[in-house]
Parts: sequence; C-alpha cells; structure tokens
Amino acid sequence: MCGRYAVSRSAEELVGLFDVQRWEPEEALAPDWNVAPTKEVHAVLERPVKDAGDERPVRQLRKLKWGLVPSWAKSPDGGARMINARAETVHEKPSFRRPFVSRRCILPADGYYEWVTGVDERQLEEQGKKKRPRKQPYFVTPADGSVMALAGLYEFWRDRTLPDDHPQAWWATCSVITTEAETSPLAVAPASGPGSLADIHPRMPLMLTPDRWDAWLDPAHRDVEDVRALLAPPPGGLMRAYPVSTAVSNVRNNGPELLEELAAPEEETLF
Repeated sequence: MCGRYAVSRSAEELVGLFDVQRWEPEEALAPDWNVAPTKEVHAVLERPVKDAGDERPVRQLRKLKWGLVPSWAKSPDGGARMINARAETVHEKPSFRRPFVSRRCILPADGYYEWVTGVDERQLEEQGKKKRPRKQPYFVTPADGSVMALAGLYEFWRDRTLPDDHPQAWWATCSVITTEAETSPLAVAPASGPGSLADIHPRMPLMLTPDRWDAWLDPAHRDVEDVRALLAPPPGGLMRAYPVSTAVSNVRNNGPELLEELAAPEEETLF
C-alpha cells in the first residue's frame, strides 16, 4: 500500500535528475510533504509531443492526478480508489493492462509514509480495553538521500460532457505500482521499532533503480514479460525508516516539519 508520500524537489531539479527533455514551467508544482490521493503530482514519462510534427517519444515532466481513471470508465469517480496497482497482477487487470504496455511513468518522491499500530488489538479486547492505540507514522526514504523513483502507470480519460476545447475535457491520471515489502534489514533502522520494511507494512511502493529508468519509460518496450521483469524489487538494504509526527495523518498539514525525525514514537509501539 502506498497512500501518502512526499516530494520536495523542484521541477528544475527533477528535470536534471531524470534527463527530461521537455517540460512546461507553468505546470511546475510546489513542494508537497503530504501528497494524498487525487492531488496533482509530478511524473516523468515518454511520449510524442502534441503538434511537434515528430512521432519520436520525448522524455517529459508532466502534471498528473493521483488516482488512475481507465480510459473506458463512465465517470472519474473511482479514481481515488485506483492509487495503487499490484506488481503481481498489473499486467492482467482490466484497469491497468493497457497502460502497463505503453503508458508507464516514474513518480519522483523523497519517500513515503506508512502507519504502524504494532499492538495486537485482539489482546486489547481480551483485556477489556476499548481505546485503540494511535497509529504511529513512519517515513521511508533512500538511506543515501537520493530521489525515490516510484514505478507508475498513467492514463487519459475523456469527459464527454465537455466540448473538445474545454481545459478539463481530458484527465491525465496515474497509479503507483506496489510490491511485497522487503524482509531484509533496513540500511538505517530506528533505535526502537521496525527492523525491516515488512515490519512496517506487508507492501511497499516499487522503487526503480536508475539502471531501469530508460527501459521502464520507453513506450516501444511492449513485451509484457520483459516489462514484468523490470518489476523485480530493488536490492535490499537501500532504505531507512524513522518515526515522524502524527500531524501527517491530517492531509491539511503540509510542511517540511512533517519529515522531521522523532527520537521515539509518539506513543509506545510494540513489535
């Protein structure tokens, strides 16, 4: 599951990191430390530039809405539920199999948030305790401070209720691909708490290492099994995780303070 992440790098920095050839400054997004479903996000993708007179794909930095709406959907209402696609089945699910073949993207991130309870709620019930423990958010990020390139898909949806020249006639949406969480030790683990990503949550967003970026973005790379091979999890031991303020749980909170590392969880979390 990936339901919240952070991306504070500027559009200009992302252009350099991903060798982007074309982007529109007016589409640049402000830093967002609390990216939630249905928000607009930066995405790196390759496709021909409309009206450029050249059919060769161009690497672009685009603005997409998080929550994929299939091209055949009658309405965009289900997009908020389509924020993730499972790596194991993405090639066969009706909503994802077409973009998986030729509309793949990278969603740049600083890292992602995941919430941990770490307390057996059945045991609480047996003890007659009605109060549920507050879930402790953790921020998961590359240990070396590099950009986290999340594997994603994008799709276009046409709103038939609007005329062709209406600025909202077309929706460009995306989804993050997830995989089983790593069981190998974290590169840097909290002083107390989870020792691996699997201890935090059974699933994680799939991070693409730089050696896979070109093949993943290439729309001419259409062999399903070859593309599926790119979804192998990255080597273990690349990530660190640390507790952050529960303020991130409220999507209205947004700022660099959400990434500040806590010395210990705000409430005791047992593992």
